Amino acid sequence: MSDLCVKLEDISQVKKKISFEIPWAFVKEELENVYRDIGKKAKIKGFRPGKIPRKILENYFKADAEGEAITNIVNKYYWQELDDREIVTLSRPEIDQHGLMENTDFSFSASFETEPVFEPHGYEKIELEKINISVSEGDIEKRFQEIRKMFATMQDVTEDRQAVMGDFVTIDFVGTLDGETLAELKSENFLLELGSKRLIPGFEEQLVGMRKGETKEINLTFPTDYSEKKMAGKDVIFTVTVKILKEQKLPEIDDNFIKNFDKYNTLDDLKNDVRQSMEEQCKRQSDLELQDKIIDAVLKANEFEAPPSLVERQIFYMISDTQKRMKSAGMDEKNAMELSLRMHDQFKQDAEKAVRSFLLIKKIAEKEAITVSDEDIDNHIKELADIHHTDYEVVKSAYDNEERMNSLKSEIIQKKVFDFIKHQANIKAIEKVGMGQGVAD
Repeated sequence: MSDLCVKLEDISQVKKKISFEIPWAFVKEELENVYRDIGKKAKIKGFRPGKIPRKILENYFKADAEGEAITNIVNKYYWQELDDREIVTLSRPEIDQHGLMENTDFSFSASFETEPVFEPHGYEKIELEKINISVSEGDIEKRFQEIRKMFATMQDVTEDRQAVMGDFVTIDFVGTLDGETLAELKSENFLLELGSKRLIPGFEEQLVGMRKGETKEINLTFPTDYSEKKMAGKDVIFTVTVKILKEQKLPEIDDNFIKNFDKYNTLDDLKNDVRQSMEEQCKRQSDLELQDKIIDAVLKANEFEAPPSLVERQIFYMISDTQKRMKSAGMDEKNAMELSLRMHDQFKQDAEKAVRSFLLIKKIAEKEAITVSDEDIDNHIKELADIHHTDYEVVKSAYDNEERMNSLKSEIIQKKVFDFIKHQANIKAIEKVGMGQGVAD
């Protein structure tokens, strides 16, 4: 009797293939077991259950029996081999087989993804620059303008004047492409803040100078990367009518303004709190930028492939997150789903980086024996409770399922790995005044 023959080969850094040759004696035994089970349940006229000859069963059930035998054989030998070799797979196996033949050994192969095997390096004593950002008076002024806007009132423009950037207009518009009016480029009573960049480049700018009640044609070229393919790069004519023109009335920042808040007694209280929160934001920004530099440096030093199944999973998370944000911004569910799904390819590069970062941090943690203790978890939950001014038990109960706890452990491991790298790194501090564009938003 021939022996079981198994061969393992690497297709790539993250894909392996195991080929099996199963002796006919093993296959024959499995087929007999399957036919025995079928025979117990089968009902064929003229035969008592359990007494149907094998040849008759083959006439009726050959394809089903062989299919079941193949499934049983594949499952038995594939999983046993993974177990023996201590291989952890990331994807379902791709099985390649060509059926059973009488008195012939049965061959099949299983291809699957695994994490890449590599020895992490290049993360010790790295040269880094850390930009320490401090709050400027301009940042404070900008934040106060934002706070004023939060309490702004809208009022109709009473004088007969042209619309300017910062005004709010209610418009009807319809777009035509090659003389055809498109439903997706039509809207009534659309509220738009001029300068918000909500619509395609050039649209809002051409509304500046219009008056209430005025209708105007606007010629625009859609961006070449526009999500709706039939409009990408095309010239479209919009007919726009301004129906309502409103302006924001901003409150003065004075002692009366403090009455909008329960937590402040004086204007100085508000100013001090704003400065403190912005300083904390600066520190977070500075820490995040350093973290990005560490990731970029260690990824550059360690070239390895990201498993496609993990990349796809990450893209799915990114699409789901985008969909949620679109819905919370007021987009209907169907459009949010369609638009976010179209962003699949745009997310691929960031998804690959996220997967490679996760795997590299995991490898460094393994090499340096960085682990998570119960005390680490407890301290992290206490920190979260303090940050969110929530009871410890409430935060702890949020991590009572396995998936969330694993996510928390990954977060703690990541922080410990970054701290380990930072502790050994040569960090040059660079002072920068002013939070810059986007940070104070």
